[in-house]
Amino acid sequence: MDFLFKLSIILIVGLIGGRISKKLNLPNVTGYLVAGLFIGPSFFNLIKDADIQSFSIINEIALAAIAFGIGSEFELKDMLKVGKSVVVITVAEALGAMLVVFLVTYYMFDQSFAFSIVIASMSAATAPAATIMVINQYRADGPLTRTILPVVALDDAVGIMAFGIAMSMAKLSLGTVNGSFFSMVSAPFIEIFGSLLIGFILGVLTTYFANKAYSQEELLGIVLASLFASSGIANFLALSPLLTCMMVGATIVNLMHNSKRVFAVLNDVAPPIYLLFFTLAGASLHLSILSQVGALGIAYVFARGGGKMLGAALSAKAVKADNAVCKYLGLALLPQGGVSLGLSIIVKKQLPQYSEAITTVILFSILIYESLGPILSKIAIEKAGEINGKDKKLSPSKA
Repeated sequence: MDFLFKLSIILIVGLIGGRISKKLNLPNVTGYLVAGLFIGPSFFNLIKDADIQSFSIINEIALAAIAFGIGSEFELKDMLKVGKSVVVITVAEALGAMLVVFLVTYYMFDQSFAFSIVIASMSAATAPAATIMVINQYRADGPLTRTILPVVALDDAVGIMAFGIAMSMAKLSLGTVNGSFFSMVSAPFIEIFGSLLIGFILGVLTTYFANKAYSQEELLGIVLASLFASSGIANFLALSPLLTCMMVGATIVNLMHNSKRVFAVLNDVAPPIYLLFFTLAGASLHLSILSQVGALGIAYVFARGGGKMLGAALSAKAVKADNAVCKYLGLALLPQGGVSLGLSIIVKKQLPQYSEAITTVILFSILIYESLGPILSKIAIEKAGEINGKDKKLSPSKA
């Protein structure tokens, strides 16, 4: 079957899945994943494993766009307002998820250290889009909402860094890394700071050229060239494309006066790319693996959720955050999506012996959390009394 014809099938089936998910009041990404599942090897096998490999460029472009968008949330003036308490909460909730997941997989399910540490590190990242969508839809505002926004922005950065360290530890335990102990331990930090440096340089260059763009078409070309260059250079230097693209976005949002138009022009063309990305992710799911890791998949979902909520609650109390933050923040941090899928692609390249099981568990978790995450986020802001908080701020107080 022709490559372009298969591409059209993925788009059409993904669109149908998205339409059905809207009718069921579910996030679009859930519809894309389920639609992809049906055209993949588990059911009709219209899209085979070899086909998914040939579409890898779509995954790289989608991940670059996702990371670039995350970077837009790192505006320094906002980061300075929230202070160190948000950093403490973000690190704690991420570590809480990783610790509980590691203990469950390593001790309860007797998995190897390499498998346990890698899948635990992948539990840290939160998909910010779903939570931010709920906040915007219900015009929420208040202590909880103002804590959620910077935490979900920082969360993926913490997750990516944790994943880099976990991968090095996994390779060390398997004896697949050559070199001194110091070089193995320092490798993740070199990767992180190297990625941030390259991202900053490219972000400065992108800002310069974006300011000189005469039209939307020209601006879009500059942004896409920047993302492609960021991913390409990072791959060539064995750095993190996700961190590099995230740093490009963060640099632009802080240096460019009218940075919103840069992110807006990409958002106009990104939806079809995300549709392809998530539908292909669903097609790569092998349900036969669920019979082998089904219990582990369910345990992972509960361990990740419990760890995040416990870490968020304890750290919020430690920094003396508002009572609503202590009680309900964890519920708003459960969605899991694009970054975790991207990390599973890296696992496939670097630890292929664990790839199938890890990818299946992650995709199962994404299906659960992308479906329930927005609902839980709404419950959190509702219980905190912050729904329509923006409108309440605008209304004159009654005597």
